[in-house]
Amino acid sequence: MSDRILAGPPGECCRQTVHHDGTPRGSLENIAGVNTYIARAATGDRERIILFFSDVYGALYKNSQLVMDYWAENGYLVLGLDYFEGDSKALLNLDDETFDYPGWIKAKQARADALLPPWIHAVRERYGTSKKYVCVGYCFGAPYVMDHLKTDWIIAGAFGHPAFLNEDHFRGIKRPLLMSCAEVDHTFPLGSRRRAEDLLVEQKATYYIQVFSSVKHGFALRGDPNVPAERWGKEESARAILDWFDHFCA
Repeated sequence: MSDRILAGPPGECCRQTVHHDGTPRGSLENIAGVNTYIARAATGDRERIILFFSDVYGALYKNSQLVMDYWAENGYLVLGLDYFEGDSKALLNLDDETFDYPGWIKAKQARADALLPPWIHAVRERYGTSKKYVCVGYCFGAPYVMDHLKTDWIIAGAFGHPAFLNEDHFRGIKRPLLMSCAEVDHTFPLGSRRRAEDLLVEQKATYYIQVFSSVKHGFALRGDPNVPAERWGKEESARAILDWFDHFCA
């Protein structure tokens, strides 16, 4: 067994973003004391539920909400908890040179670890344990996907440009995993991606890996729509994750 790091902590590039155009259509509700963005399927179908674990900008960031809305439009109830509790300093303090970004990340990671278990319990109580649950995470949120793929009640998972992963995250997963990756990624570089694949192959896991050339870490939520490669990568990543979940939730 090894705890070798494969995806490092969020870096300075994780604080850079392009704000996407659109009007979120979901609602904000309190679940287990945590503000939660809820995007509902137009058909009212609550049989298929996506748990959304955000990057450092949080589930209440418009870019994240628009992606959740897209999946809701295609038949899912999508739940994104704000484990930053309205304190997305990564967004608000871009120009503050005194801001302790690593310290903020560490504190928020500890807080998220505390908030998630009761939130998950409350979600399953509210919506039922017989539903088809899947999960997706970006950067900061990727480890929570890997943790839940080791349970029996999650059907499938996906992550985009992950952070905070080590080899043991890939060992013992029981459910299918999609990895949506950037060619240029200081956090999850080529060698780490290939090692992750080796681990998945070794245990005969069900997986799918997509790698987008000419894009960098953060593309799936914060890519620039005015750059064709970034726009296509962002949209195709969301479509692929939708197709992945559709395949296992059929």
